[in-house]
Amino acid sequence: MTIIDRKAPVLVTGATGYVAGWLVKRLLDEGHTVHAAVRDPGNEGKLRHLNALASEAPGSIRYFAADLLAPGSYAEAMAGCELVFHTASPFIAGVDDPVKELVEPARQGTRNVLEQADATPSVKRVVVTSSCAAIYGDNADLEETPEGVFTEEVWNTSSSVEHQAYSYSKTVAERAAWEIHDRQDRWDLVTVNPSLVLGPGLRPDSTSESFRIMKQFGDGTLKTGVPRCGFGVVDVRDLGEAHYRAGFTPEASGRYIVSGHDTDLADLAVPLRREFGDRFPFPRRSLPKALVWLVGPLLNKTLTRQFVSRNIGLPWRADNGKGKRELGLEYRPLEDTVVDFFRQMVENGVFDERPR
Repeated sequence: MTIIDRKAPVLVTGATGYVAGWLVKRLLDEGHTVHAAVRDPGNEGKLRHLNALASEAPGSIRYFAADLLAPGSYAEAMAGCELVFHTASPFIAGVDDPVKELVEPARQGTRNVLEQADATPSVKRVVVTSSCAAIYGDNADLEETPEGVFTEEVWNTSSSVEHQAYSYSKTVAERAAWEIHDRQDRWDLVTVNPSLVLGPGLRPDSTSESFRIMKQFGDGTLKTGVPRCGFGVVDVRDLGEAHYRAGFTPEASGRYIVSGHDTDLADLAVPLRREFGDRFPFPRRSLPKALVWLVGPLLNKTLTRQFVSRNIGLPWRADNGKGKRELGLEYRPLEDTVVDFFRQMVENGVFDERPR
């Protein structure tokens, strides 16, 4: 059991990020002092939304320059903190050099933060933002699970640099975190393993992979149809709450799958059509797996035939019960997540609405 002194500062790495924003808001609203580790504390544009949150909350925020790949970079920001949230990590679907752009940044960044925690006497707990990608690589992996469902006991063993490089990067990064943790007994480690994160961001100029996916629903990219490919979804607001509870619940331990809904692309389009009607070219049909297998690799290099074979037409199921039982997590309706996210993008002028 780990009890965190609520008067001690709390470190958040990657504080300007999509997920971190809602965590920082929760911390500030509860009156905590947030040590925000960012690349450039002088970039007022990227900090404006955090400053606005702090100005309306009882908590306070301090900025510290930190480089995820530089050993010792987090020493000043971590000093005096009992709780560390490590949220900084790359999420890029298409890369030219997966080792350089995904695997090494994820693994080395995690090592740098956790090794600094090991060298900082005040630290009692580290919460790492991992991913369900560290649990599975392909939907076909579901067939190998003991009960036909992904749980916290399952590890991704099917991904590699050549296949599902992002998933591989999250797996090696989380394993590195547990290896460092297991060498000591002063501080504990909790990992939050979310599925696909959707929902409105606190930064109007956010450009995460989640925004790119949602944008394709409204810009015509998917108007001819979408493949049936199961995945999980969690609202970014619920994920921020999950992080907070993982940090401050004394009994929290181990890994937590944080996923509100088992769904797919076709299901996401339903509430969008219901809410926004024919204003946008939302997909209305599902593409046959054979067609995706044939033309997918020609249209999108991430749609390899191996990916299509092991994911398209297959369901995704995960057990989120541990987080509900131990952290008291609750999840808002999927429709609220999708509609709120898309509406924010419309209001921010992401789409060029012309007569159709």
